[in-house]
Amino acid sequence: MNTVADVRAFNRFYTGVIGVLGAGLLDTPYSLSEARVLFELNTTSEAGTISKRLGLDPGYLSRMLGKFEAEGLIARERSETDGRRQVVRLTDKGRETYRMLDERSAADVEALLGGLAEEDRRRLLAGMAAIRGVLDPPARREPYVIRPPRAGDLGWVVYRHGALYSAEYGWGAPFEALVARIVADYAAGHDPAREAGWIAEVDGHPAGSVFCMRKDDTTAQLRLLLVEPSARGMGIGARLVEECLRFARQAGYRRIVLWTRAVLAGARRIYQQAGFELVEEHPGEESGHPVVEQIWARDL
Repeated sequence: MNTVADVRAFNRFYTGVIGVLGAGLLDTPYSLSEARVLFELNTTSEAGTISKRLGLDPGYLSRMLGKFEAEGLIARERSETDGRRQVVRLTDKGRETYRMLDERSAADVEALLGGLAEEDRRRLLAGMAAIRGVLDPPARREPYVIRPPRAGDLGWVVYRHGALYSAEYGWGAPFEALVARIVADYAAGHDPAREAGWIAEVDGHPAGSVFCMRKDDTTAQLRLLLVEPSARGMGIGARLVEECLRFARQAGYRRIVLWTRAVLAGARRIYQQAGFELVEEHPGEESGHPVVEQIWARDL
């Protein structure tokens, strides 16, 4: 068996299947590299981070960003905290281009899977998982996944909020009841186009949560951010907040707010890093414990 030839033959076959060798990816003017950068720009604003994440030469990325800027897809500026770092943001035209690429990519995959029998789909996905497991071992990948809630997850969100905040801060049944009402309202009638939730999963088990909910027609609310103590320090909280912000922008909100308490220092750091600013605070009480209630907000 000629192993090298077999791998090269597979590569030629699969690039043909997904269409990366055409004039433009997904029948667009953009190459695979350009599309991947646009996808990253939807959640990441620093050019250096994108360069490292995608393994792109900084000079090559800079030229690509120059092209995007000339086309009106992005705006570039220097970081306010570090002049050596470049912050890149998608413009309205850039976000529309991202949505177009995202929708076409999803449609292509749906078309690919739609022609397969259920057993063949399972075999295909198992083969993909095997290839990734060999070439990208778990130690080199992010040790968690972010996914939509499944059956049983909403109950887990209520249970873990009640158990963790009782153990860590002494907040009792009234706080758990508040979380239960929020979750019940979401489950009973949320609009999937304007509200969504995400579960972080580590080793097949829930380890975190966040929800994007409607406050009014132009304002979203980030709710129920939670990370299990065993999963803290892995970047899960920041990723969950990024996912919530991404969805809120796509849903058409212009602003997002959140309610928290001053004692939750770890969450506060995540919110600050994500661009939220404190807009209101006042004293309160939870289960007999004095707390400082806070409202944080940012534009989208």
